[in-house]
Amino acid sequence: MEQMTRQYPVGIQTFARIIKENYLYIDKTDLVWELAHYATFIFMSRPRRFGKSLLTSTLESYFLGDRELFSGLKITGLEKEWKSYPVIHLDLSIVKGQGDAAGLKDALIWMLKPLAEKYGRDQDENTPGKLFTGILNRAHEKTGSQVVVLIDEYDAPLLDVLHDNVTLDEMRGVMQEFYQPLKANEAIIKFCFITGITKFSQLSIFSTLNNLTNVTLDPRFSAICGITEEELTTKLWPDVELLAERYKITAEAMHQKLKEQYDGYHFSEDSPEVYNPFSLLKSFLVRKIGSWWFESGTPTSLIRQMKHFHTDITSMDSIEVPETSFDQPTENMEDALPLLYQSGYLTIKDYEPLTGTYTLAIPNQEVRVGYVKGLLPTYVGLNGGDVQLGFAAKFWLALRAGDIELALRHMQSYLAGIPYVEGFKKKLAEATAKEGFYEYTFYLIFSMLNVYVRTQVKVAGGRTDVVVFMPDAVYVMELKVGESAQKALDQINARGYAAPYQTDGRRVVKVGVSINAEEHTVEEWAVE
Repeated sequence: MEQMTRQYPVGIQTFARIIKENYLYIDKTDLVWELAHYATFIFMSRPRRFGKSLLTSTLESYFLGDRELFSGLKITGLEKEWKSYPVIHLDLSIVKGQGDAAGLKDALIWMLKPLAEKYGRDQDENTPGKLFTGILNRAHEKTGSQVVVLIDEYDAPLLDVLHDNVTLDEMRGVMQEFYQPLKANEAIIKFCFITGITKFSQLSIFSTLNNLTNVTLDPRFSAICGITEEELTTKLWPDVELLAERYKITAEAMHQKLKEQYDGYHFSEDSPEVYNPFSLLKSFLVRKIGSWWFESGTPTSLIRQMKHFHTDITSMDSIEVPETSFDQPTENMEDALPLLYQSGYLTIKDYEPLTGTYTLAIPNQEVRVGYVKGLLPTYVGLNGGDVQLGFAAKFWLALRAGDIELALRHMQSYLAGIPYVEGFKKKLAEATAKEGFYEYTFYLIFSMLNVYVRTQVKVAGGRTDVVVFMPDAVYVMELKVGESAQKALDQINARGYAAPYQTDGRRVVKVGVSINAEEHTVEEWAVE
């Protein structure tokens, strides 16, 4: 295949630049037009690096009337007038990292300075909200048009202080005063679009803008950010073929790899599957599959909340909840579920309309490996790279070769050599007498590679401790602490733990494992 000359807009979030400099653009402008005519005040939440800023920039170009930028795109068949409006585009990510309310106040005024220079400023406009009000009104007066307000990452200033209630309350007060003009000046606002990751109900945009329309879970806009399966297999298929050549596999096999690594997001009950756009395009750019979404690290605020709520990550492959459990204000959280969903660490996998029940799960392997690597040091004091290149790789290669005996010998020696640092000791002390601790450890270790593992899997006869899914086999494992491996194997058979996989087409291997509670390692095993 000929080398392509495409330019991939990795890290570029300005619509005008993408079009003018001939970067690859997936045409979403029909959805952009529909969004712009859907309601006056709109809020949309999406995970980081998912195209929120590009969407906001596209709306800016549209409302500025930059018709030539949209030449040949879907929107040209929908828009006839191309009227220009004054646009106030604010990116709140540039004021994040402030440690207190006074610092936040100063940063917001600094952020508004270019707009104040453009539209003027009165002497008494000494708070962010007063200055914002003055800018809105002067923009309206000078142009004679209603004003368009676009606010990207509205919640960025607060995410780092979620764990500090006092500072959070003080900074939220500053943000309330800043957002208040959106309600007070509704008559002169043509359109207002607000993006973020989380929902803070007590900020004025939610508590006072009672006409704010939240389209986060609206099926009409579920594909407005991200790349769909259809877009990948049509416009991006040549890129898939090029990457396949690099890996010396077929395009179809590469498609499957990309699907496992980056696909799987659903942003409503009727959403098509959506690929992470940043990671997919980065793979095409560097000709390599990697965990690109985590280049900047796992968000510290998320790790703090997961520790605070003692989150059991082994449960995240299937969580059945009503919408109110995950699409709720961040400050009302009783567990980390809303933040995990809103941050993109969980996504919708199924929906039961009769009961209104959503099934949430980890979207794909990139997220699984990324958060497990981020959590290993925090939860058990292990280094993710050491696990990935050490025991897990050996175990996986043994399983791939169908040698369960060798795999379990690797596990035996690895568990015996784990350094029991303080966090690990505490977890061990809490669970030594039961199998849960070892299920947890197995889950973390297996998740480091492209091994799909589930723990506490519900079946008719009870719950299976560990199920490991390989391309050619399914391993059903029962763990017993201080009891024989044969007893564990007998339980698999007696309770039918392997029954759900008998029609899978893969070999089903039953494994009973006995763990020595004093030496904290595998003592014996029985395989059937």
